[in-house]
Amino acid sequence: MMMWSPDEIASLCYNHFNKLPKRGKPESGREWTLLAAVIQITDCPEQKTVQKQVVSLGTGTKCIGRSAMSMKGDVLNDSHAEVIARRGSVRYLTEQLLKAVSGQSSDVFCAGSEKGKWRLKAGVSFLFFTSQTPCGDASIFPMSGSEAQPCEPVKETTKNDDSEPRGLKRPADQDLKETRQNTKHPKIKTSDKQPSCRNSADAEDEADAENESCSERSDAELLDLHRTGAKSVPDGPRDPLQPGLLYHHTGLLRVKPGRGEPTLSLSCSDKLARWCIIGFQGALLMHFLQEALYFSAVLVGKSPYSRPALRRALYTRCSHVKDLPSGFSFHDPELLQSSLEFPHNHTHTESKHAHSQGRISPCGAAISWCAVSQQPLDVTANGYKQGVTKKALGTSQARSLICKVELFHLFLKVVAATEDSELPETLCGKDWKTYWDYKQAAESYQLAWTQLRLQAFPQWPRGPRQLLLFQ
Repeated sequence: MMMWSPDEIASLCYNHFNKLPKRGKPESGREWTLLAAVIQITDCPEQKTVQKQVVSLGTGTKCIGRSAMSMKGDVLNDSHAEVIARRGSVRYLTEQLLKAVSGQSSDVFCAGSEKGKWRLKAGVSFLFFTSQTPCGDASIFPMSGSEAQPCEPVKETTKNDDSEPRGLKRPADQDLKETRQNTKHPKIKTSDKQPSCRNSADAEDEADAENESCSERSDAELLDLHRTGAKSVPDGPRDPLQPGLLYHHTGLLRVKPGRGEPTLSLSCSDKLARWCIIGFQGALLMHFLQEALYFSAVLVGKSPYSRPALRRALYTRCSHVKDLPSGFSFHDPELLQSSLEFPHNHTHTESKHAHSQGRISPCGAAISWCAVSQQPLDVTANGYKQGVTKKALGTSQARSLICKVELFHLFLKVVAATEDSELPETLCGKDWKTYWDYKQAAESYQLAWTQLRLQAFPQWPRGPRQLLLFQ
């Protein structure tokens, strides 16, 4: 029996956002943003209660380019809402782990059966909410003639034309162009250049995807695809970029677009798929955890949405991955949609827009809030704290509280607070120095990640090692 409804979770997240200070929020009628959140569910059978708590919330739509990345780990490379929410949840979990190893009461963890290891308390689980279908593979699906067509018609494009469509690149439905062809529309092609494992359930979903758009509608109503601004990874197959349903391949790994410069940030669809295999806790926390942490459900707010496309992105592409180490397993989260729309998305912003306000644009700031004891709110722009001066760049005052180096230092507090006799085997007698050292030393996590990369995502780009050598 479900202990919550999608609308209840969406309302919880939207209300939480409304209670936050104005700083970092979009200007009404001129700016839009997206929201994501991690919700902790605590089932208490003895009290016959179910607690639902937003433990991390994020907003944002932007990424930085390669040249802006830092070797100090002090800049946020990816400020899409989903990534901000997940990073905030890691901050929350690290503080909860610090409480546990210090002998205080933790709302999340209890002692595991292995030396130095912890596990989730009974009745605790996590949900992931996003106000918009995640960018990348999940946002590619047929649109119907009854849906608004916000952009110009697709023009015939050659394969060698690598020009970028101008204008908004996110959300996906804002990167559409209408095509009005009277010919029969071909089926969406799934690239055979990426490893895949198809079973009857997947076939049913593909059939559902087609039926979803075709049943009770004529072929003439199927005009185009919902598209994503995320491009296939550098070594991957290229999209055909042809009109209508031939614009995209599906199932590909994709990188998010930057402002005139390529990024190294994988799409939110790809990152969510990765979390379904290796958990959302990251490498560092796996030193102390007996099992990886997974989302039991992924919920999407009211927006262009296709459950089969979301299932393809999160499940079909990596459901065949096997030989995972102890503590890891493939998790197939429940996929649900709410009927409630985020009041600050592009559609609502457009409806409130006045001509005198100029062009509608995505909000430049990203908000992170998480349920920690000190400084829960963190507002950034261009990867650094919002409002920081150029003189302060490179100092601790400019850093986001969820950037790599800050999360690393918080993790080191957990290590320091743990008695030597209670350290997990991967940290006993070790004198690791850098962020890279500690990540690589999380052996089971690295093995799970290797299996995922080899079996499902061989073209996942590897970031430069020198970006992870900070202390």
